[in-house]
Amino acid sequence: MTARTSHIMLVLSAFLAGLVIFLGIFLFAIGEFRGSGPSHSAIGGSFNLVDQDGEPITDQDLKGEPALVFFGYTHCPDICPTTLYEISEVLHALGSDANRVRALYITVDPERDTPAVMKDYLSSFDPHLRGATGDAKSIAQVEKAYRVFAQKVPTKDGDYSMDHTALVYLMDKQGRFVAPFSLKRQPAEAAADLRKYM
Repeated sequence: MTARTSHIMLVLSAFLAGLVIFLGIFLFAIGEFRGSGPSHSAIGGSFNLVDQDGEPITDQDLKGEPALVFFGYTHCPDICPTTLYEISEVLHALGSDANRVRALYITVDPERDTPAVMKDYLSSFDPHLRGATGDAKSIAQVEKAYRVFAQKVPTKDGDYSMDHTALVYLMDKQGRFVAPFSLKRQPAEAAADLRKYM
């Protein structure tokens, strides 16, 4: 074996070892690493918030039915209203089966998104959508549980916007994370996919 071949084999071995380590860390991070015991995704968890009517809402309210969970804020200029509209279209496509699904919109901007503000905002979307807000500590806890990134971004006029994770989480009947739920398809197709988890 020549020195050049040995060098190539060494580099290739190091690359493959690095790839295996990276894959293991990645799978562990998203909760998919399976050992000898049962394993569940590390996304999701307990929370205690209030809905748009000022009523308590917890992670227990999501159990028993599949759920779509989305994080955003009412001052969001584009992504949030578009996503909520798309979720509304899927709920409409479900017909009466929409009663067998939970759809939760959790604010990342509790400073401005009071229950009254959330209620007014959600009145433009499907009535099955439920909003959730709370104090800054409670919102930080649910963001951590769902691994949501959210950060204030000051604007030129002295106000602020929010950079945040724009992912729709599909949770199963036990409240466990299944996968990101794609809305980039026809509402009927997304509804048919959602029915598999009912």
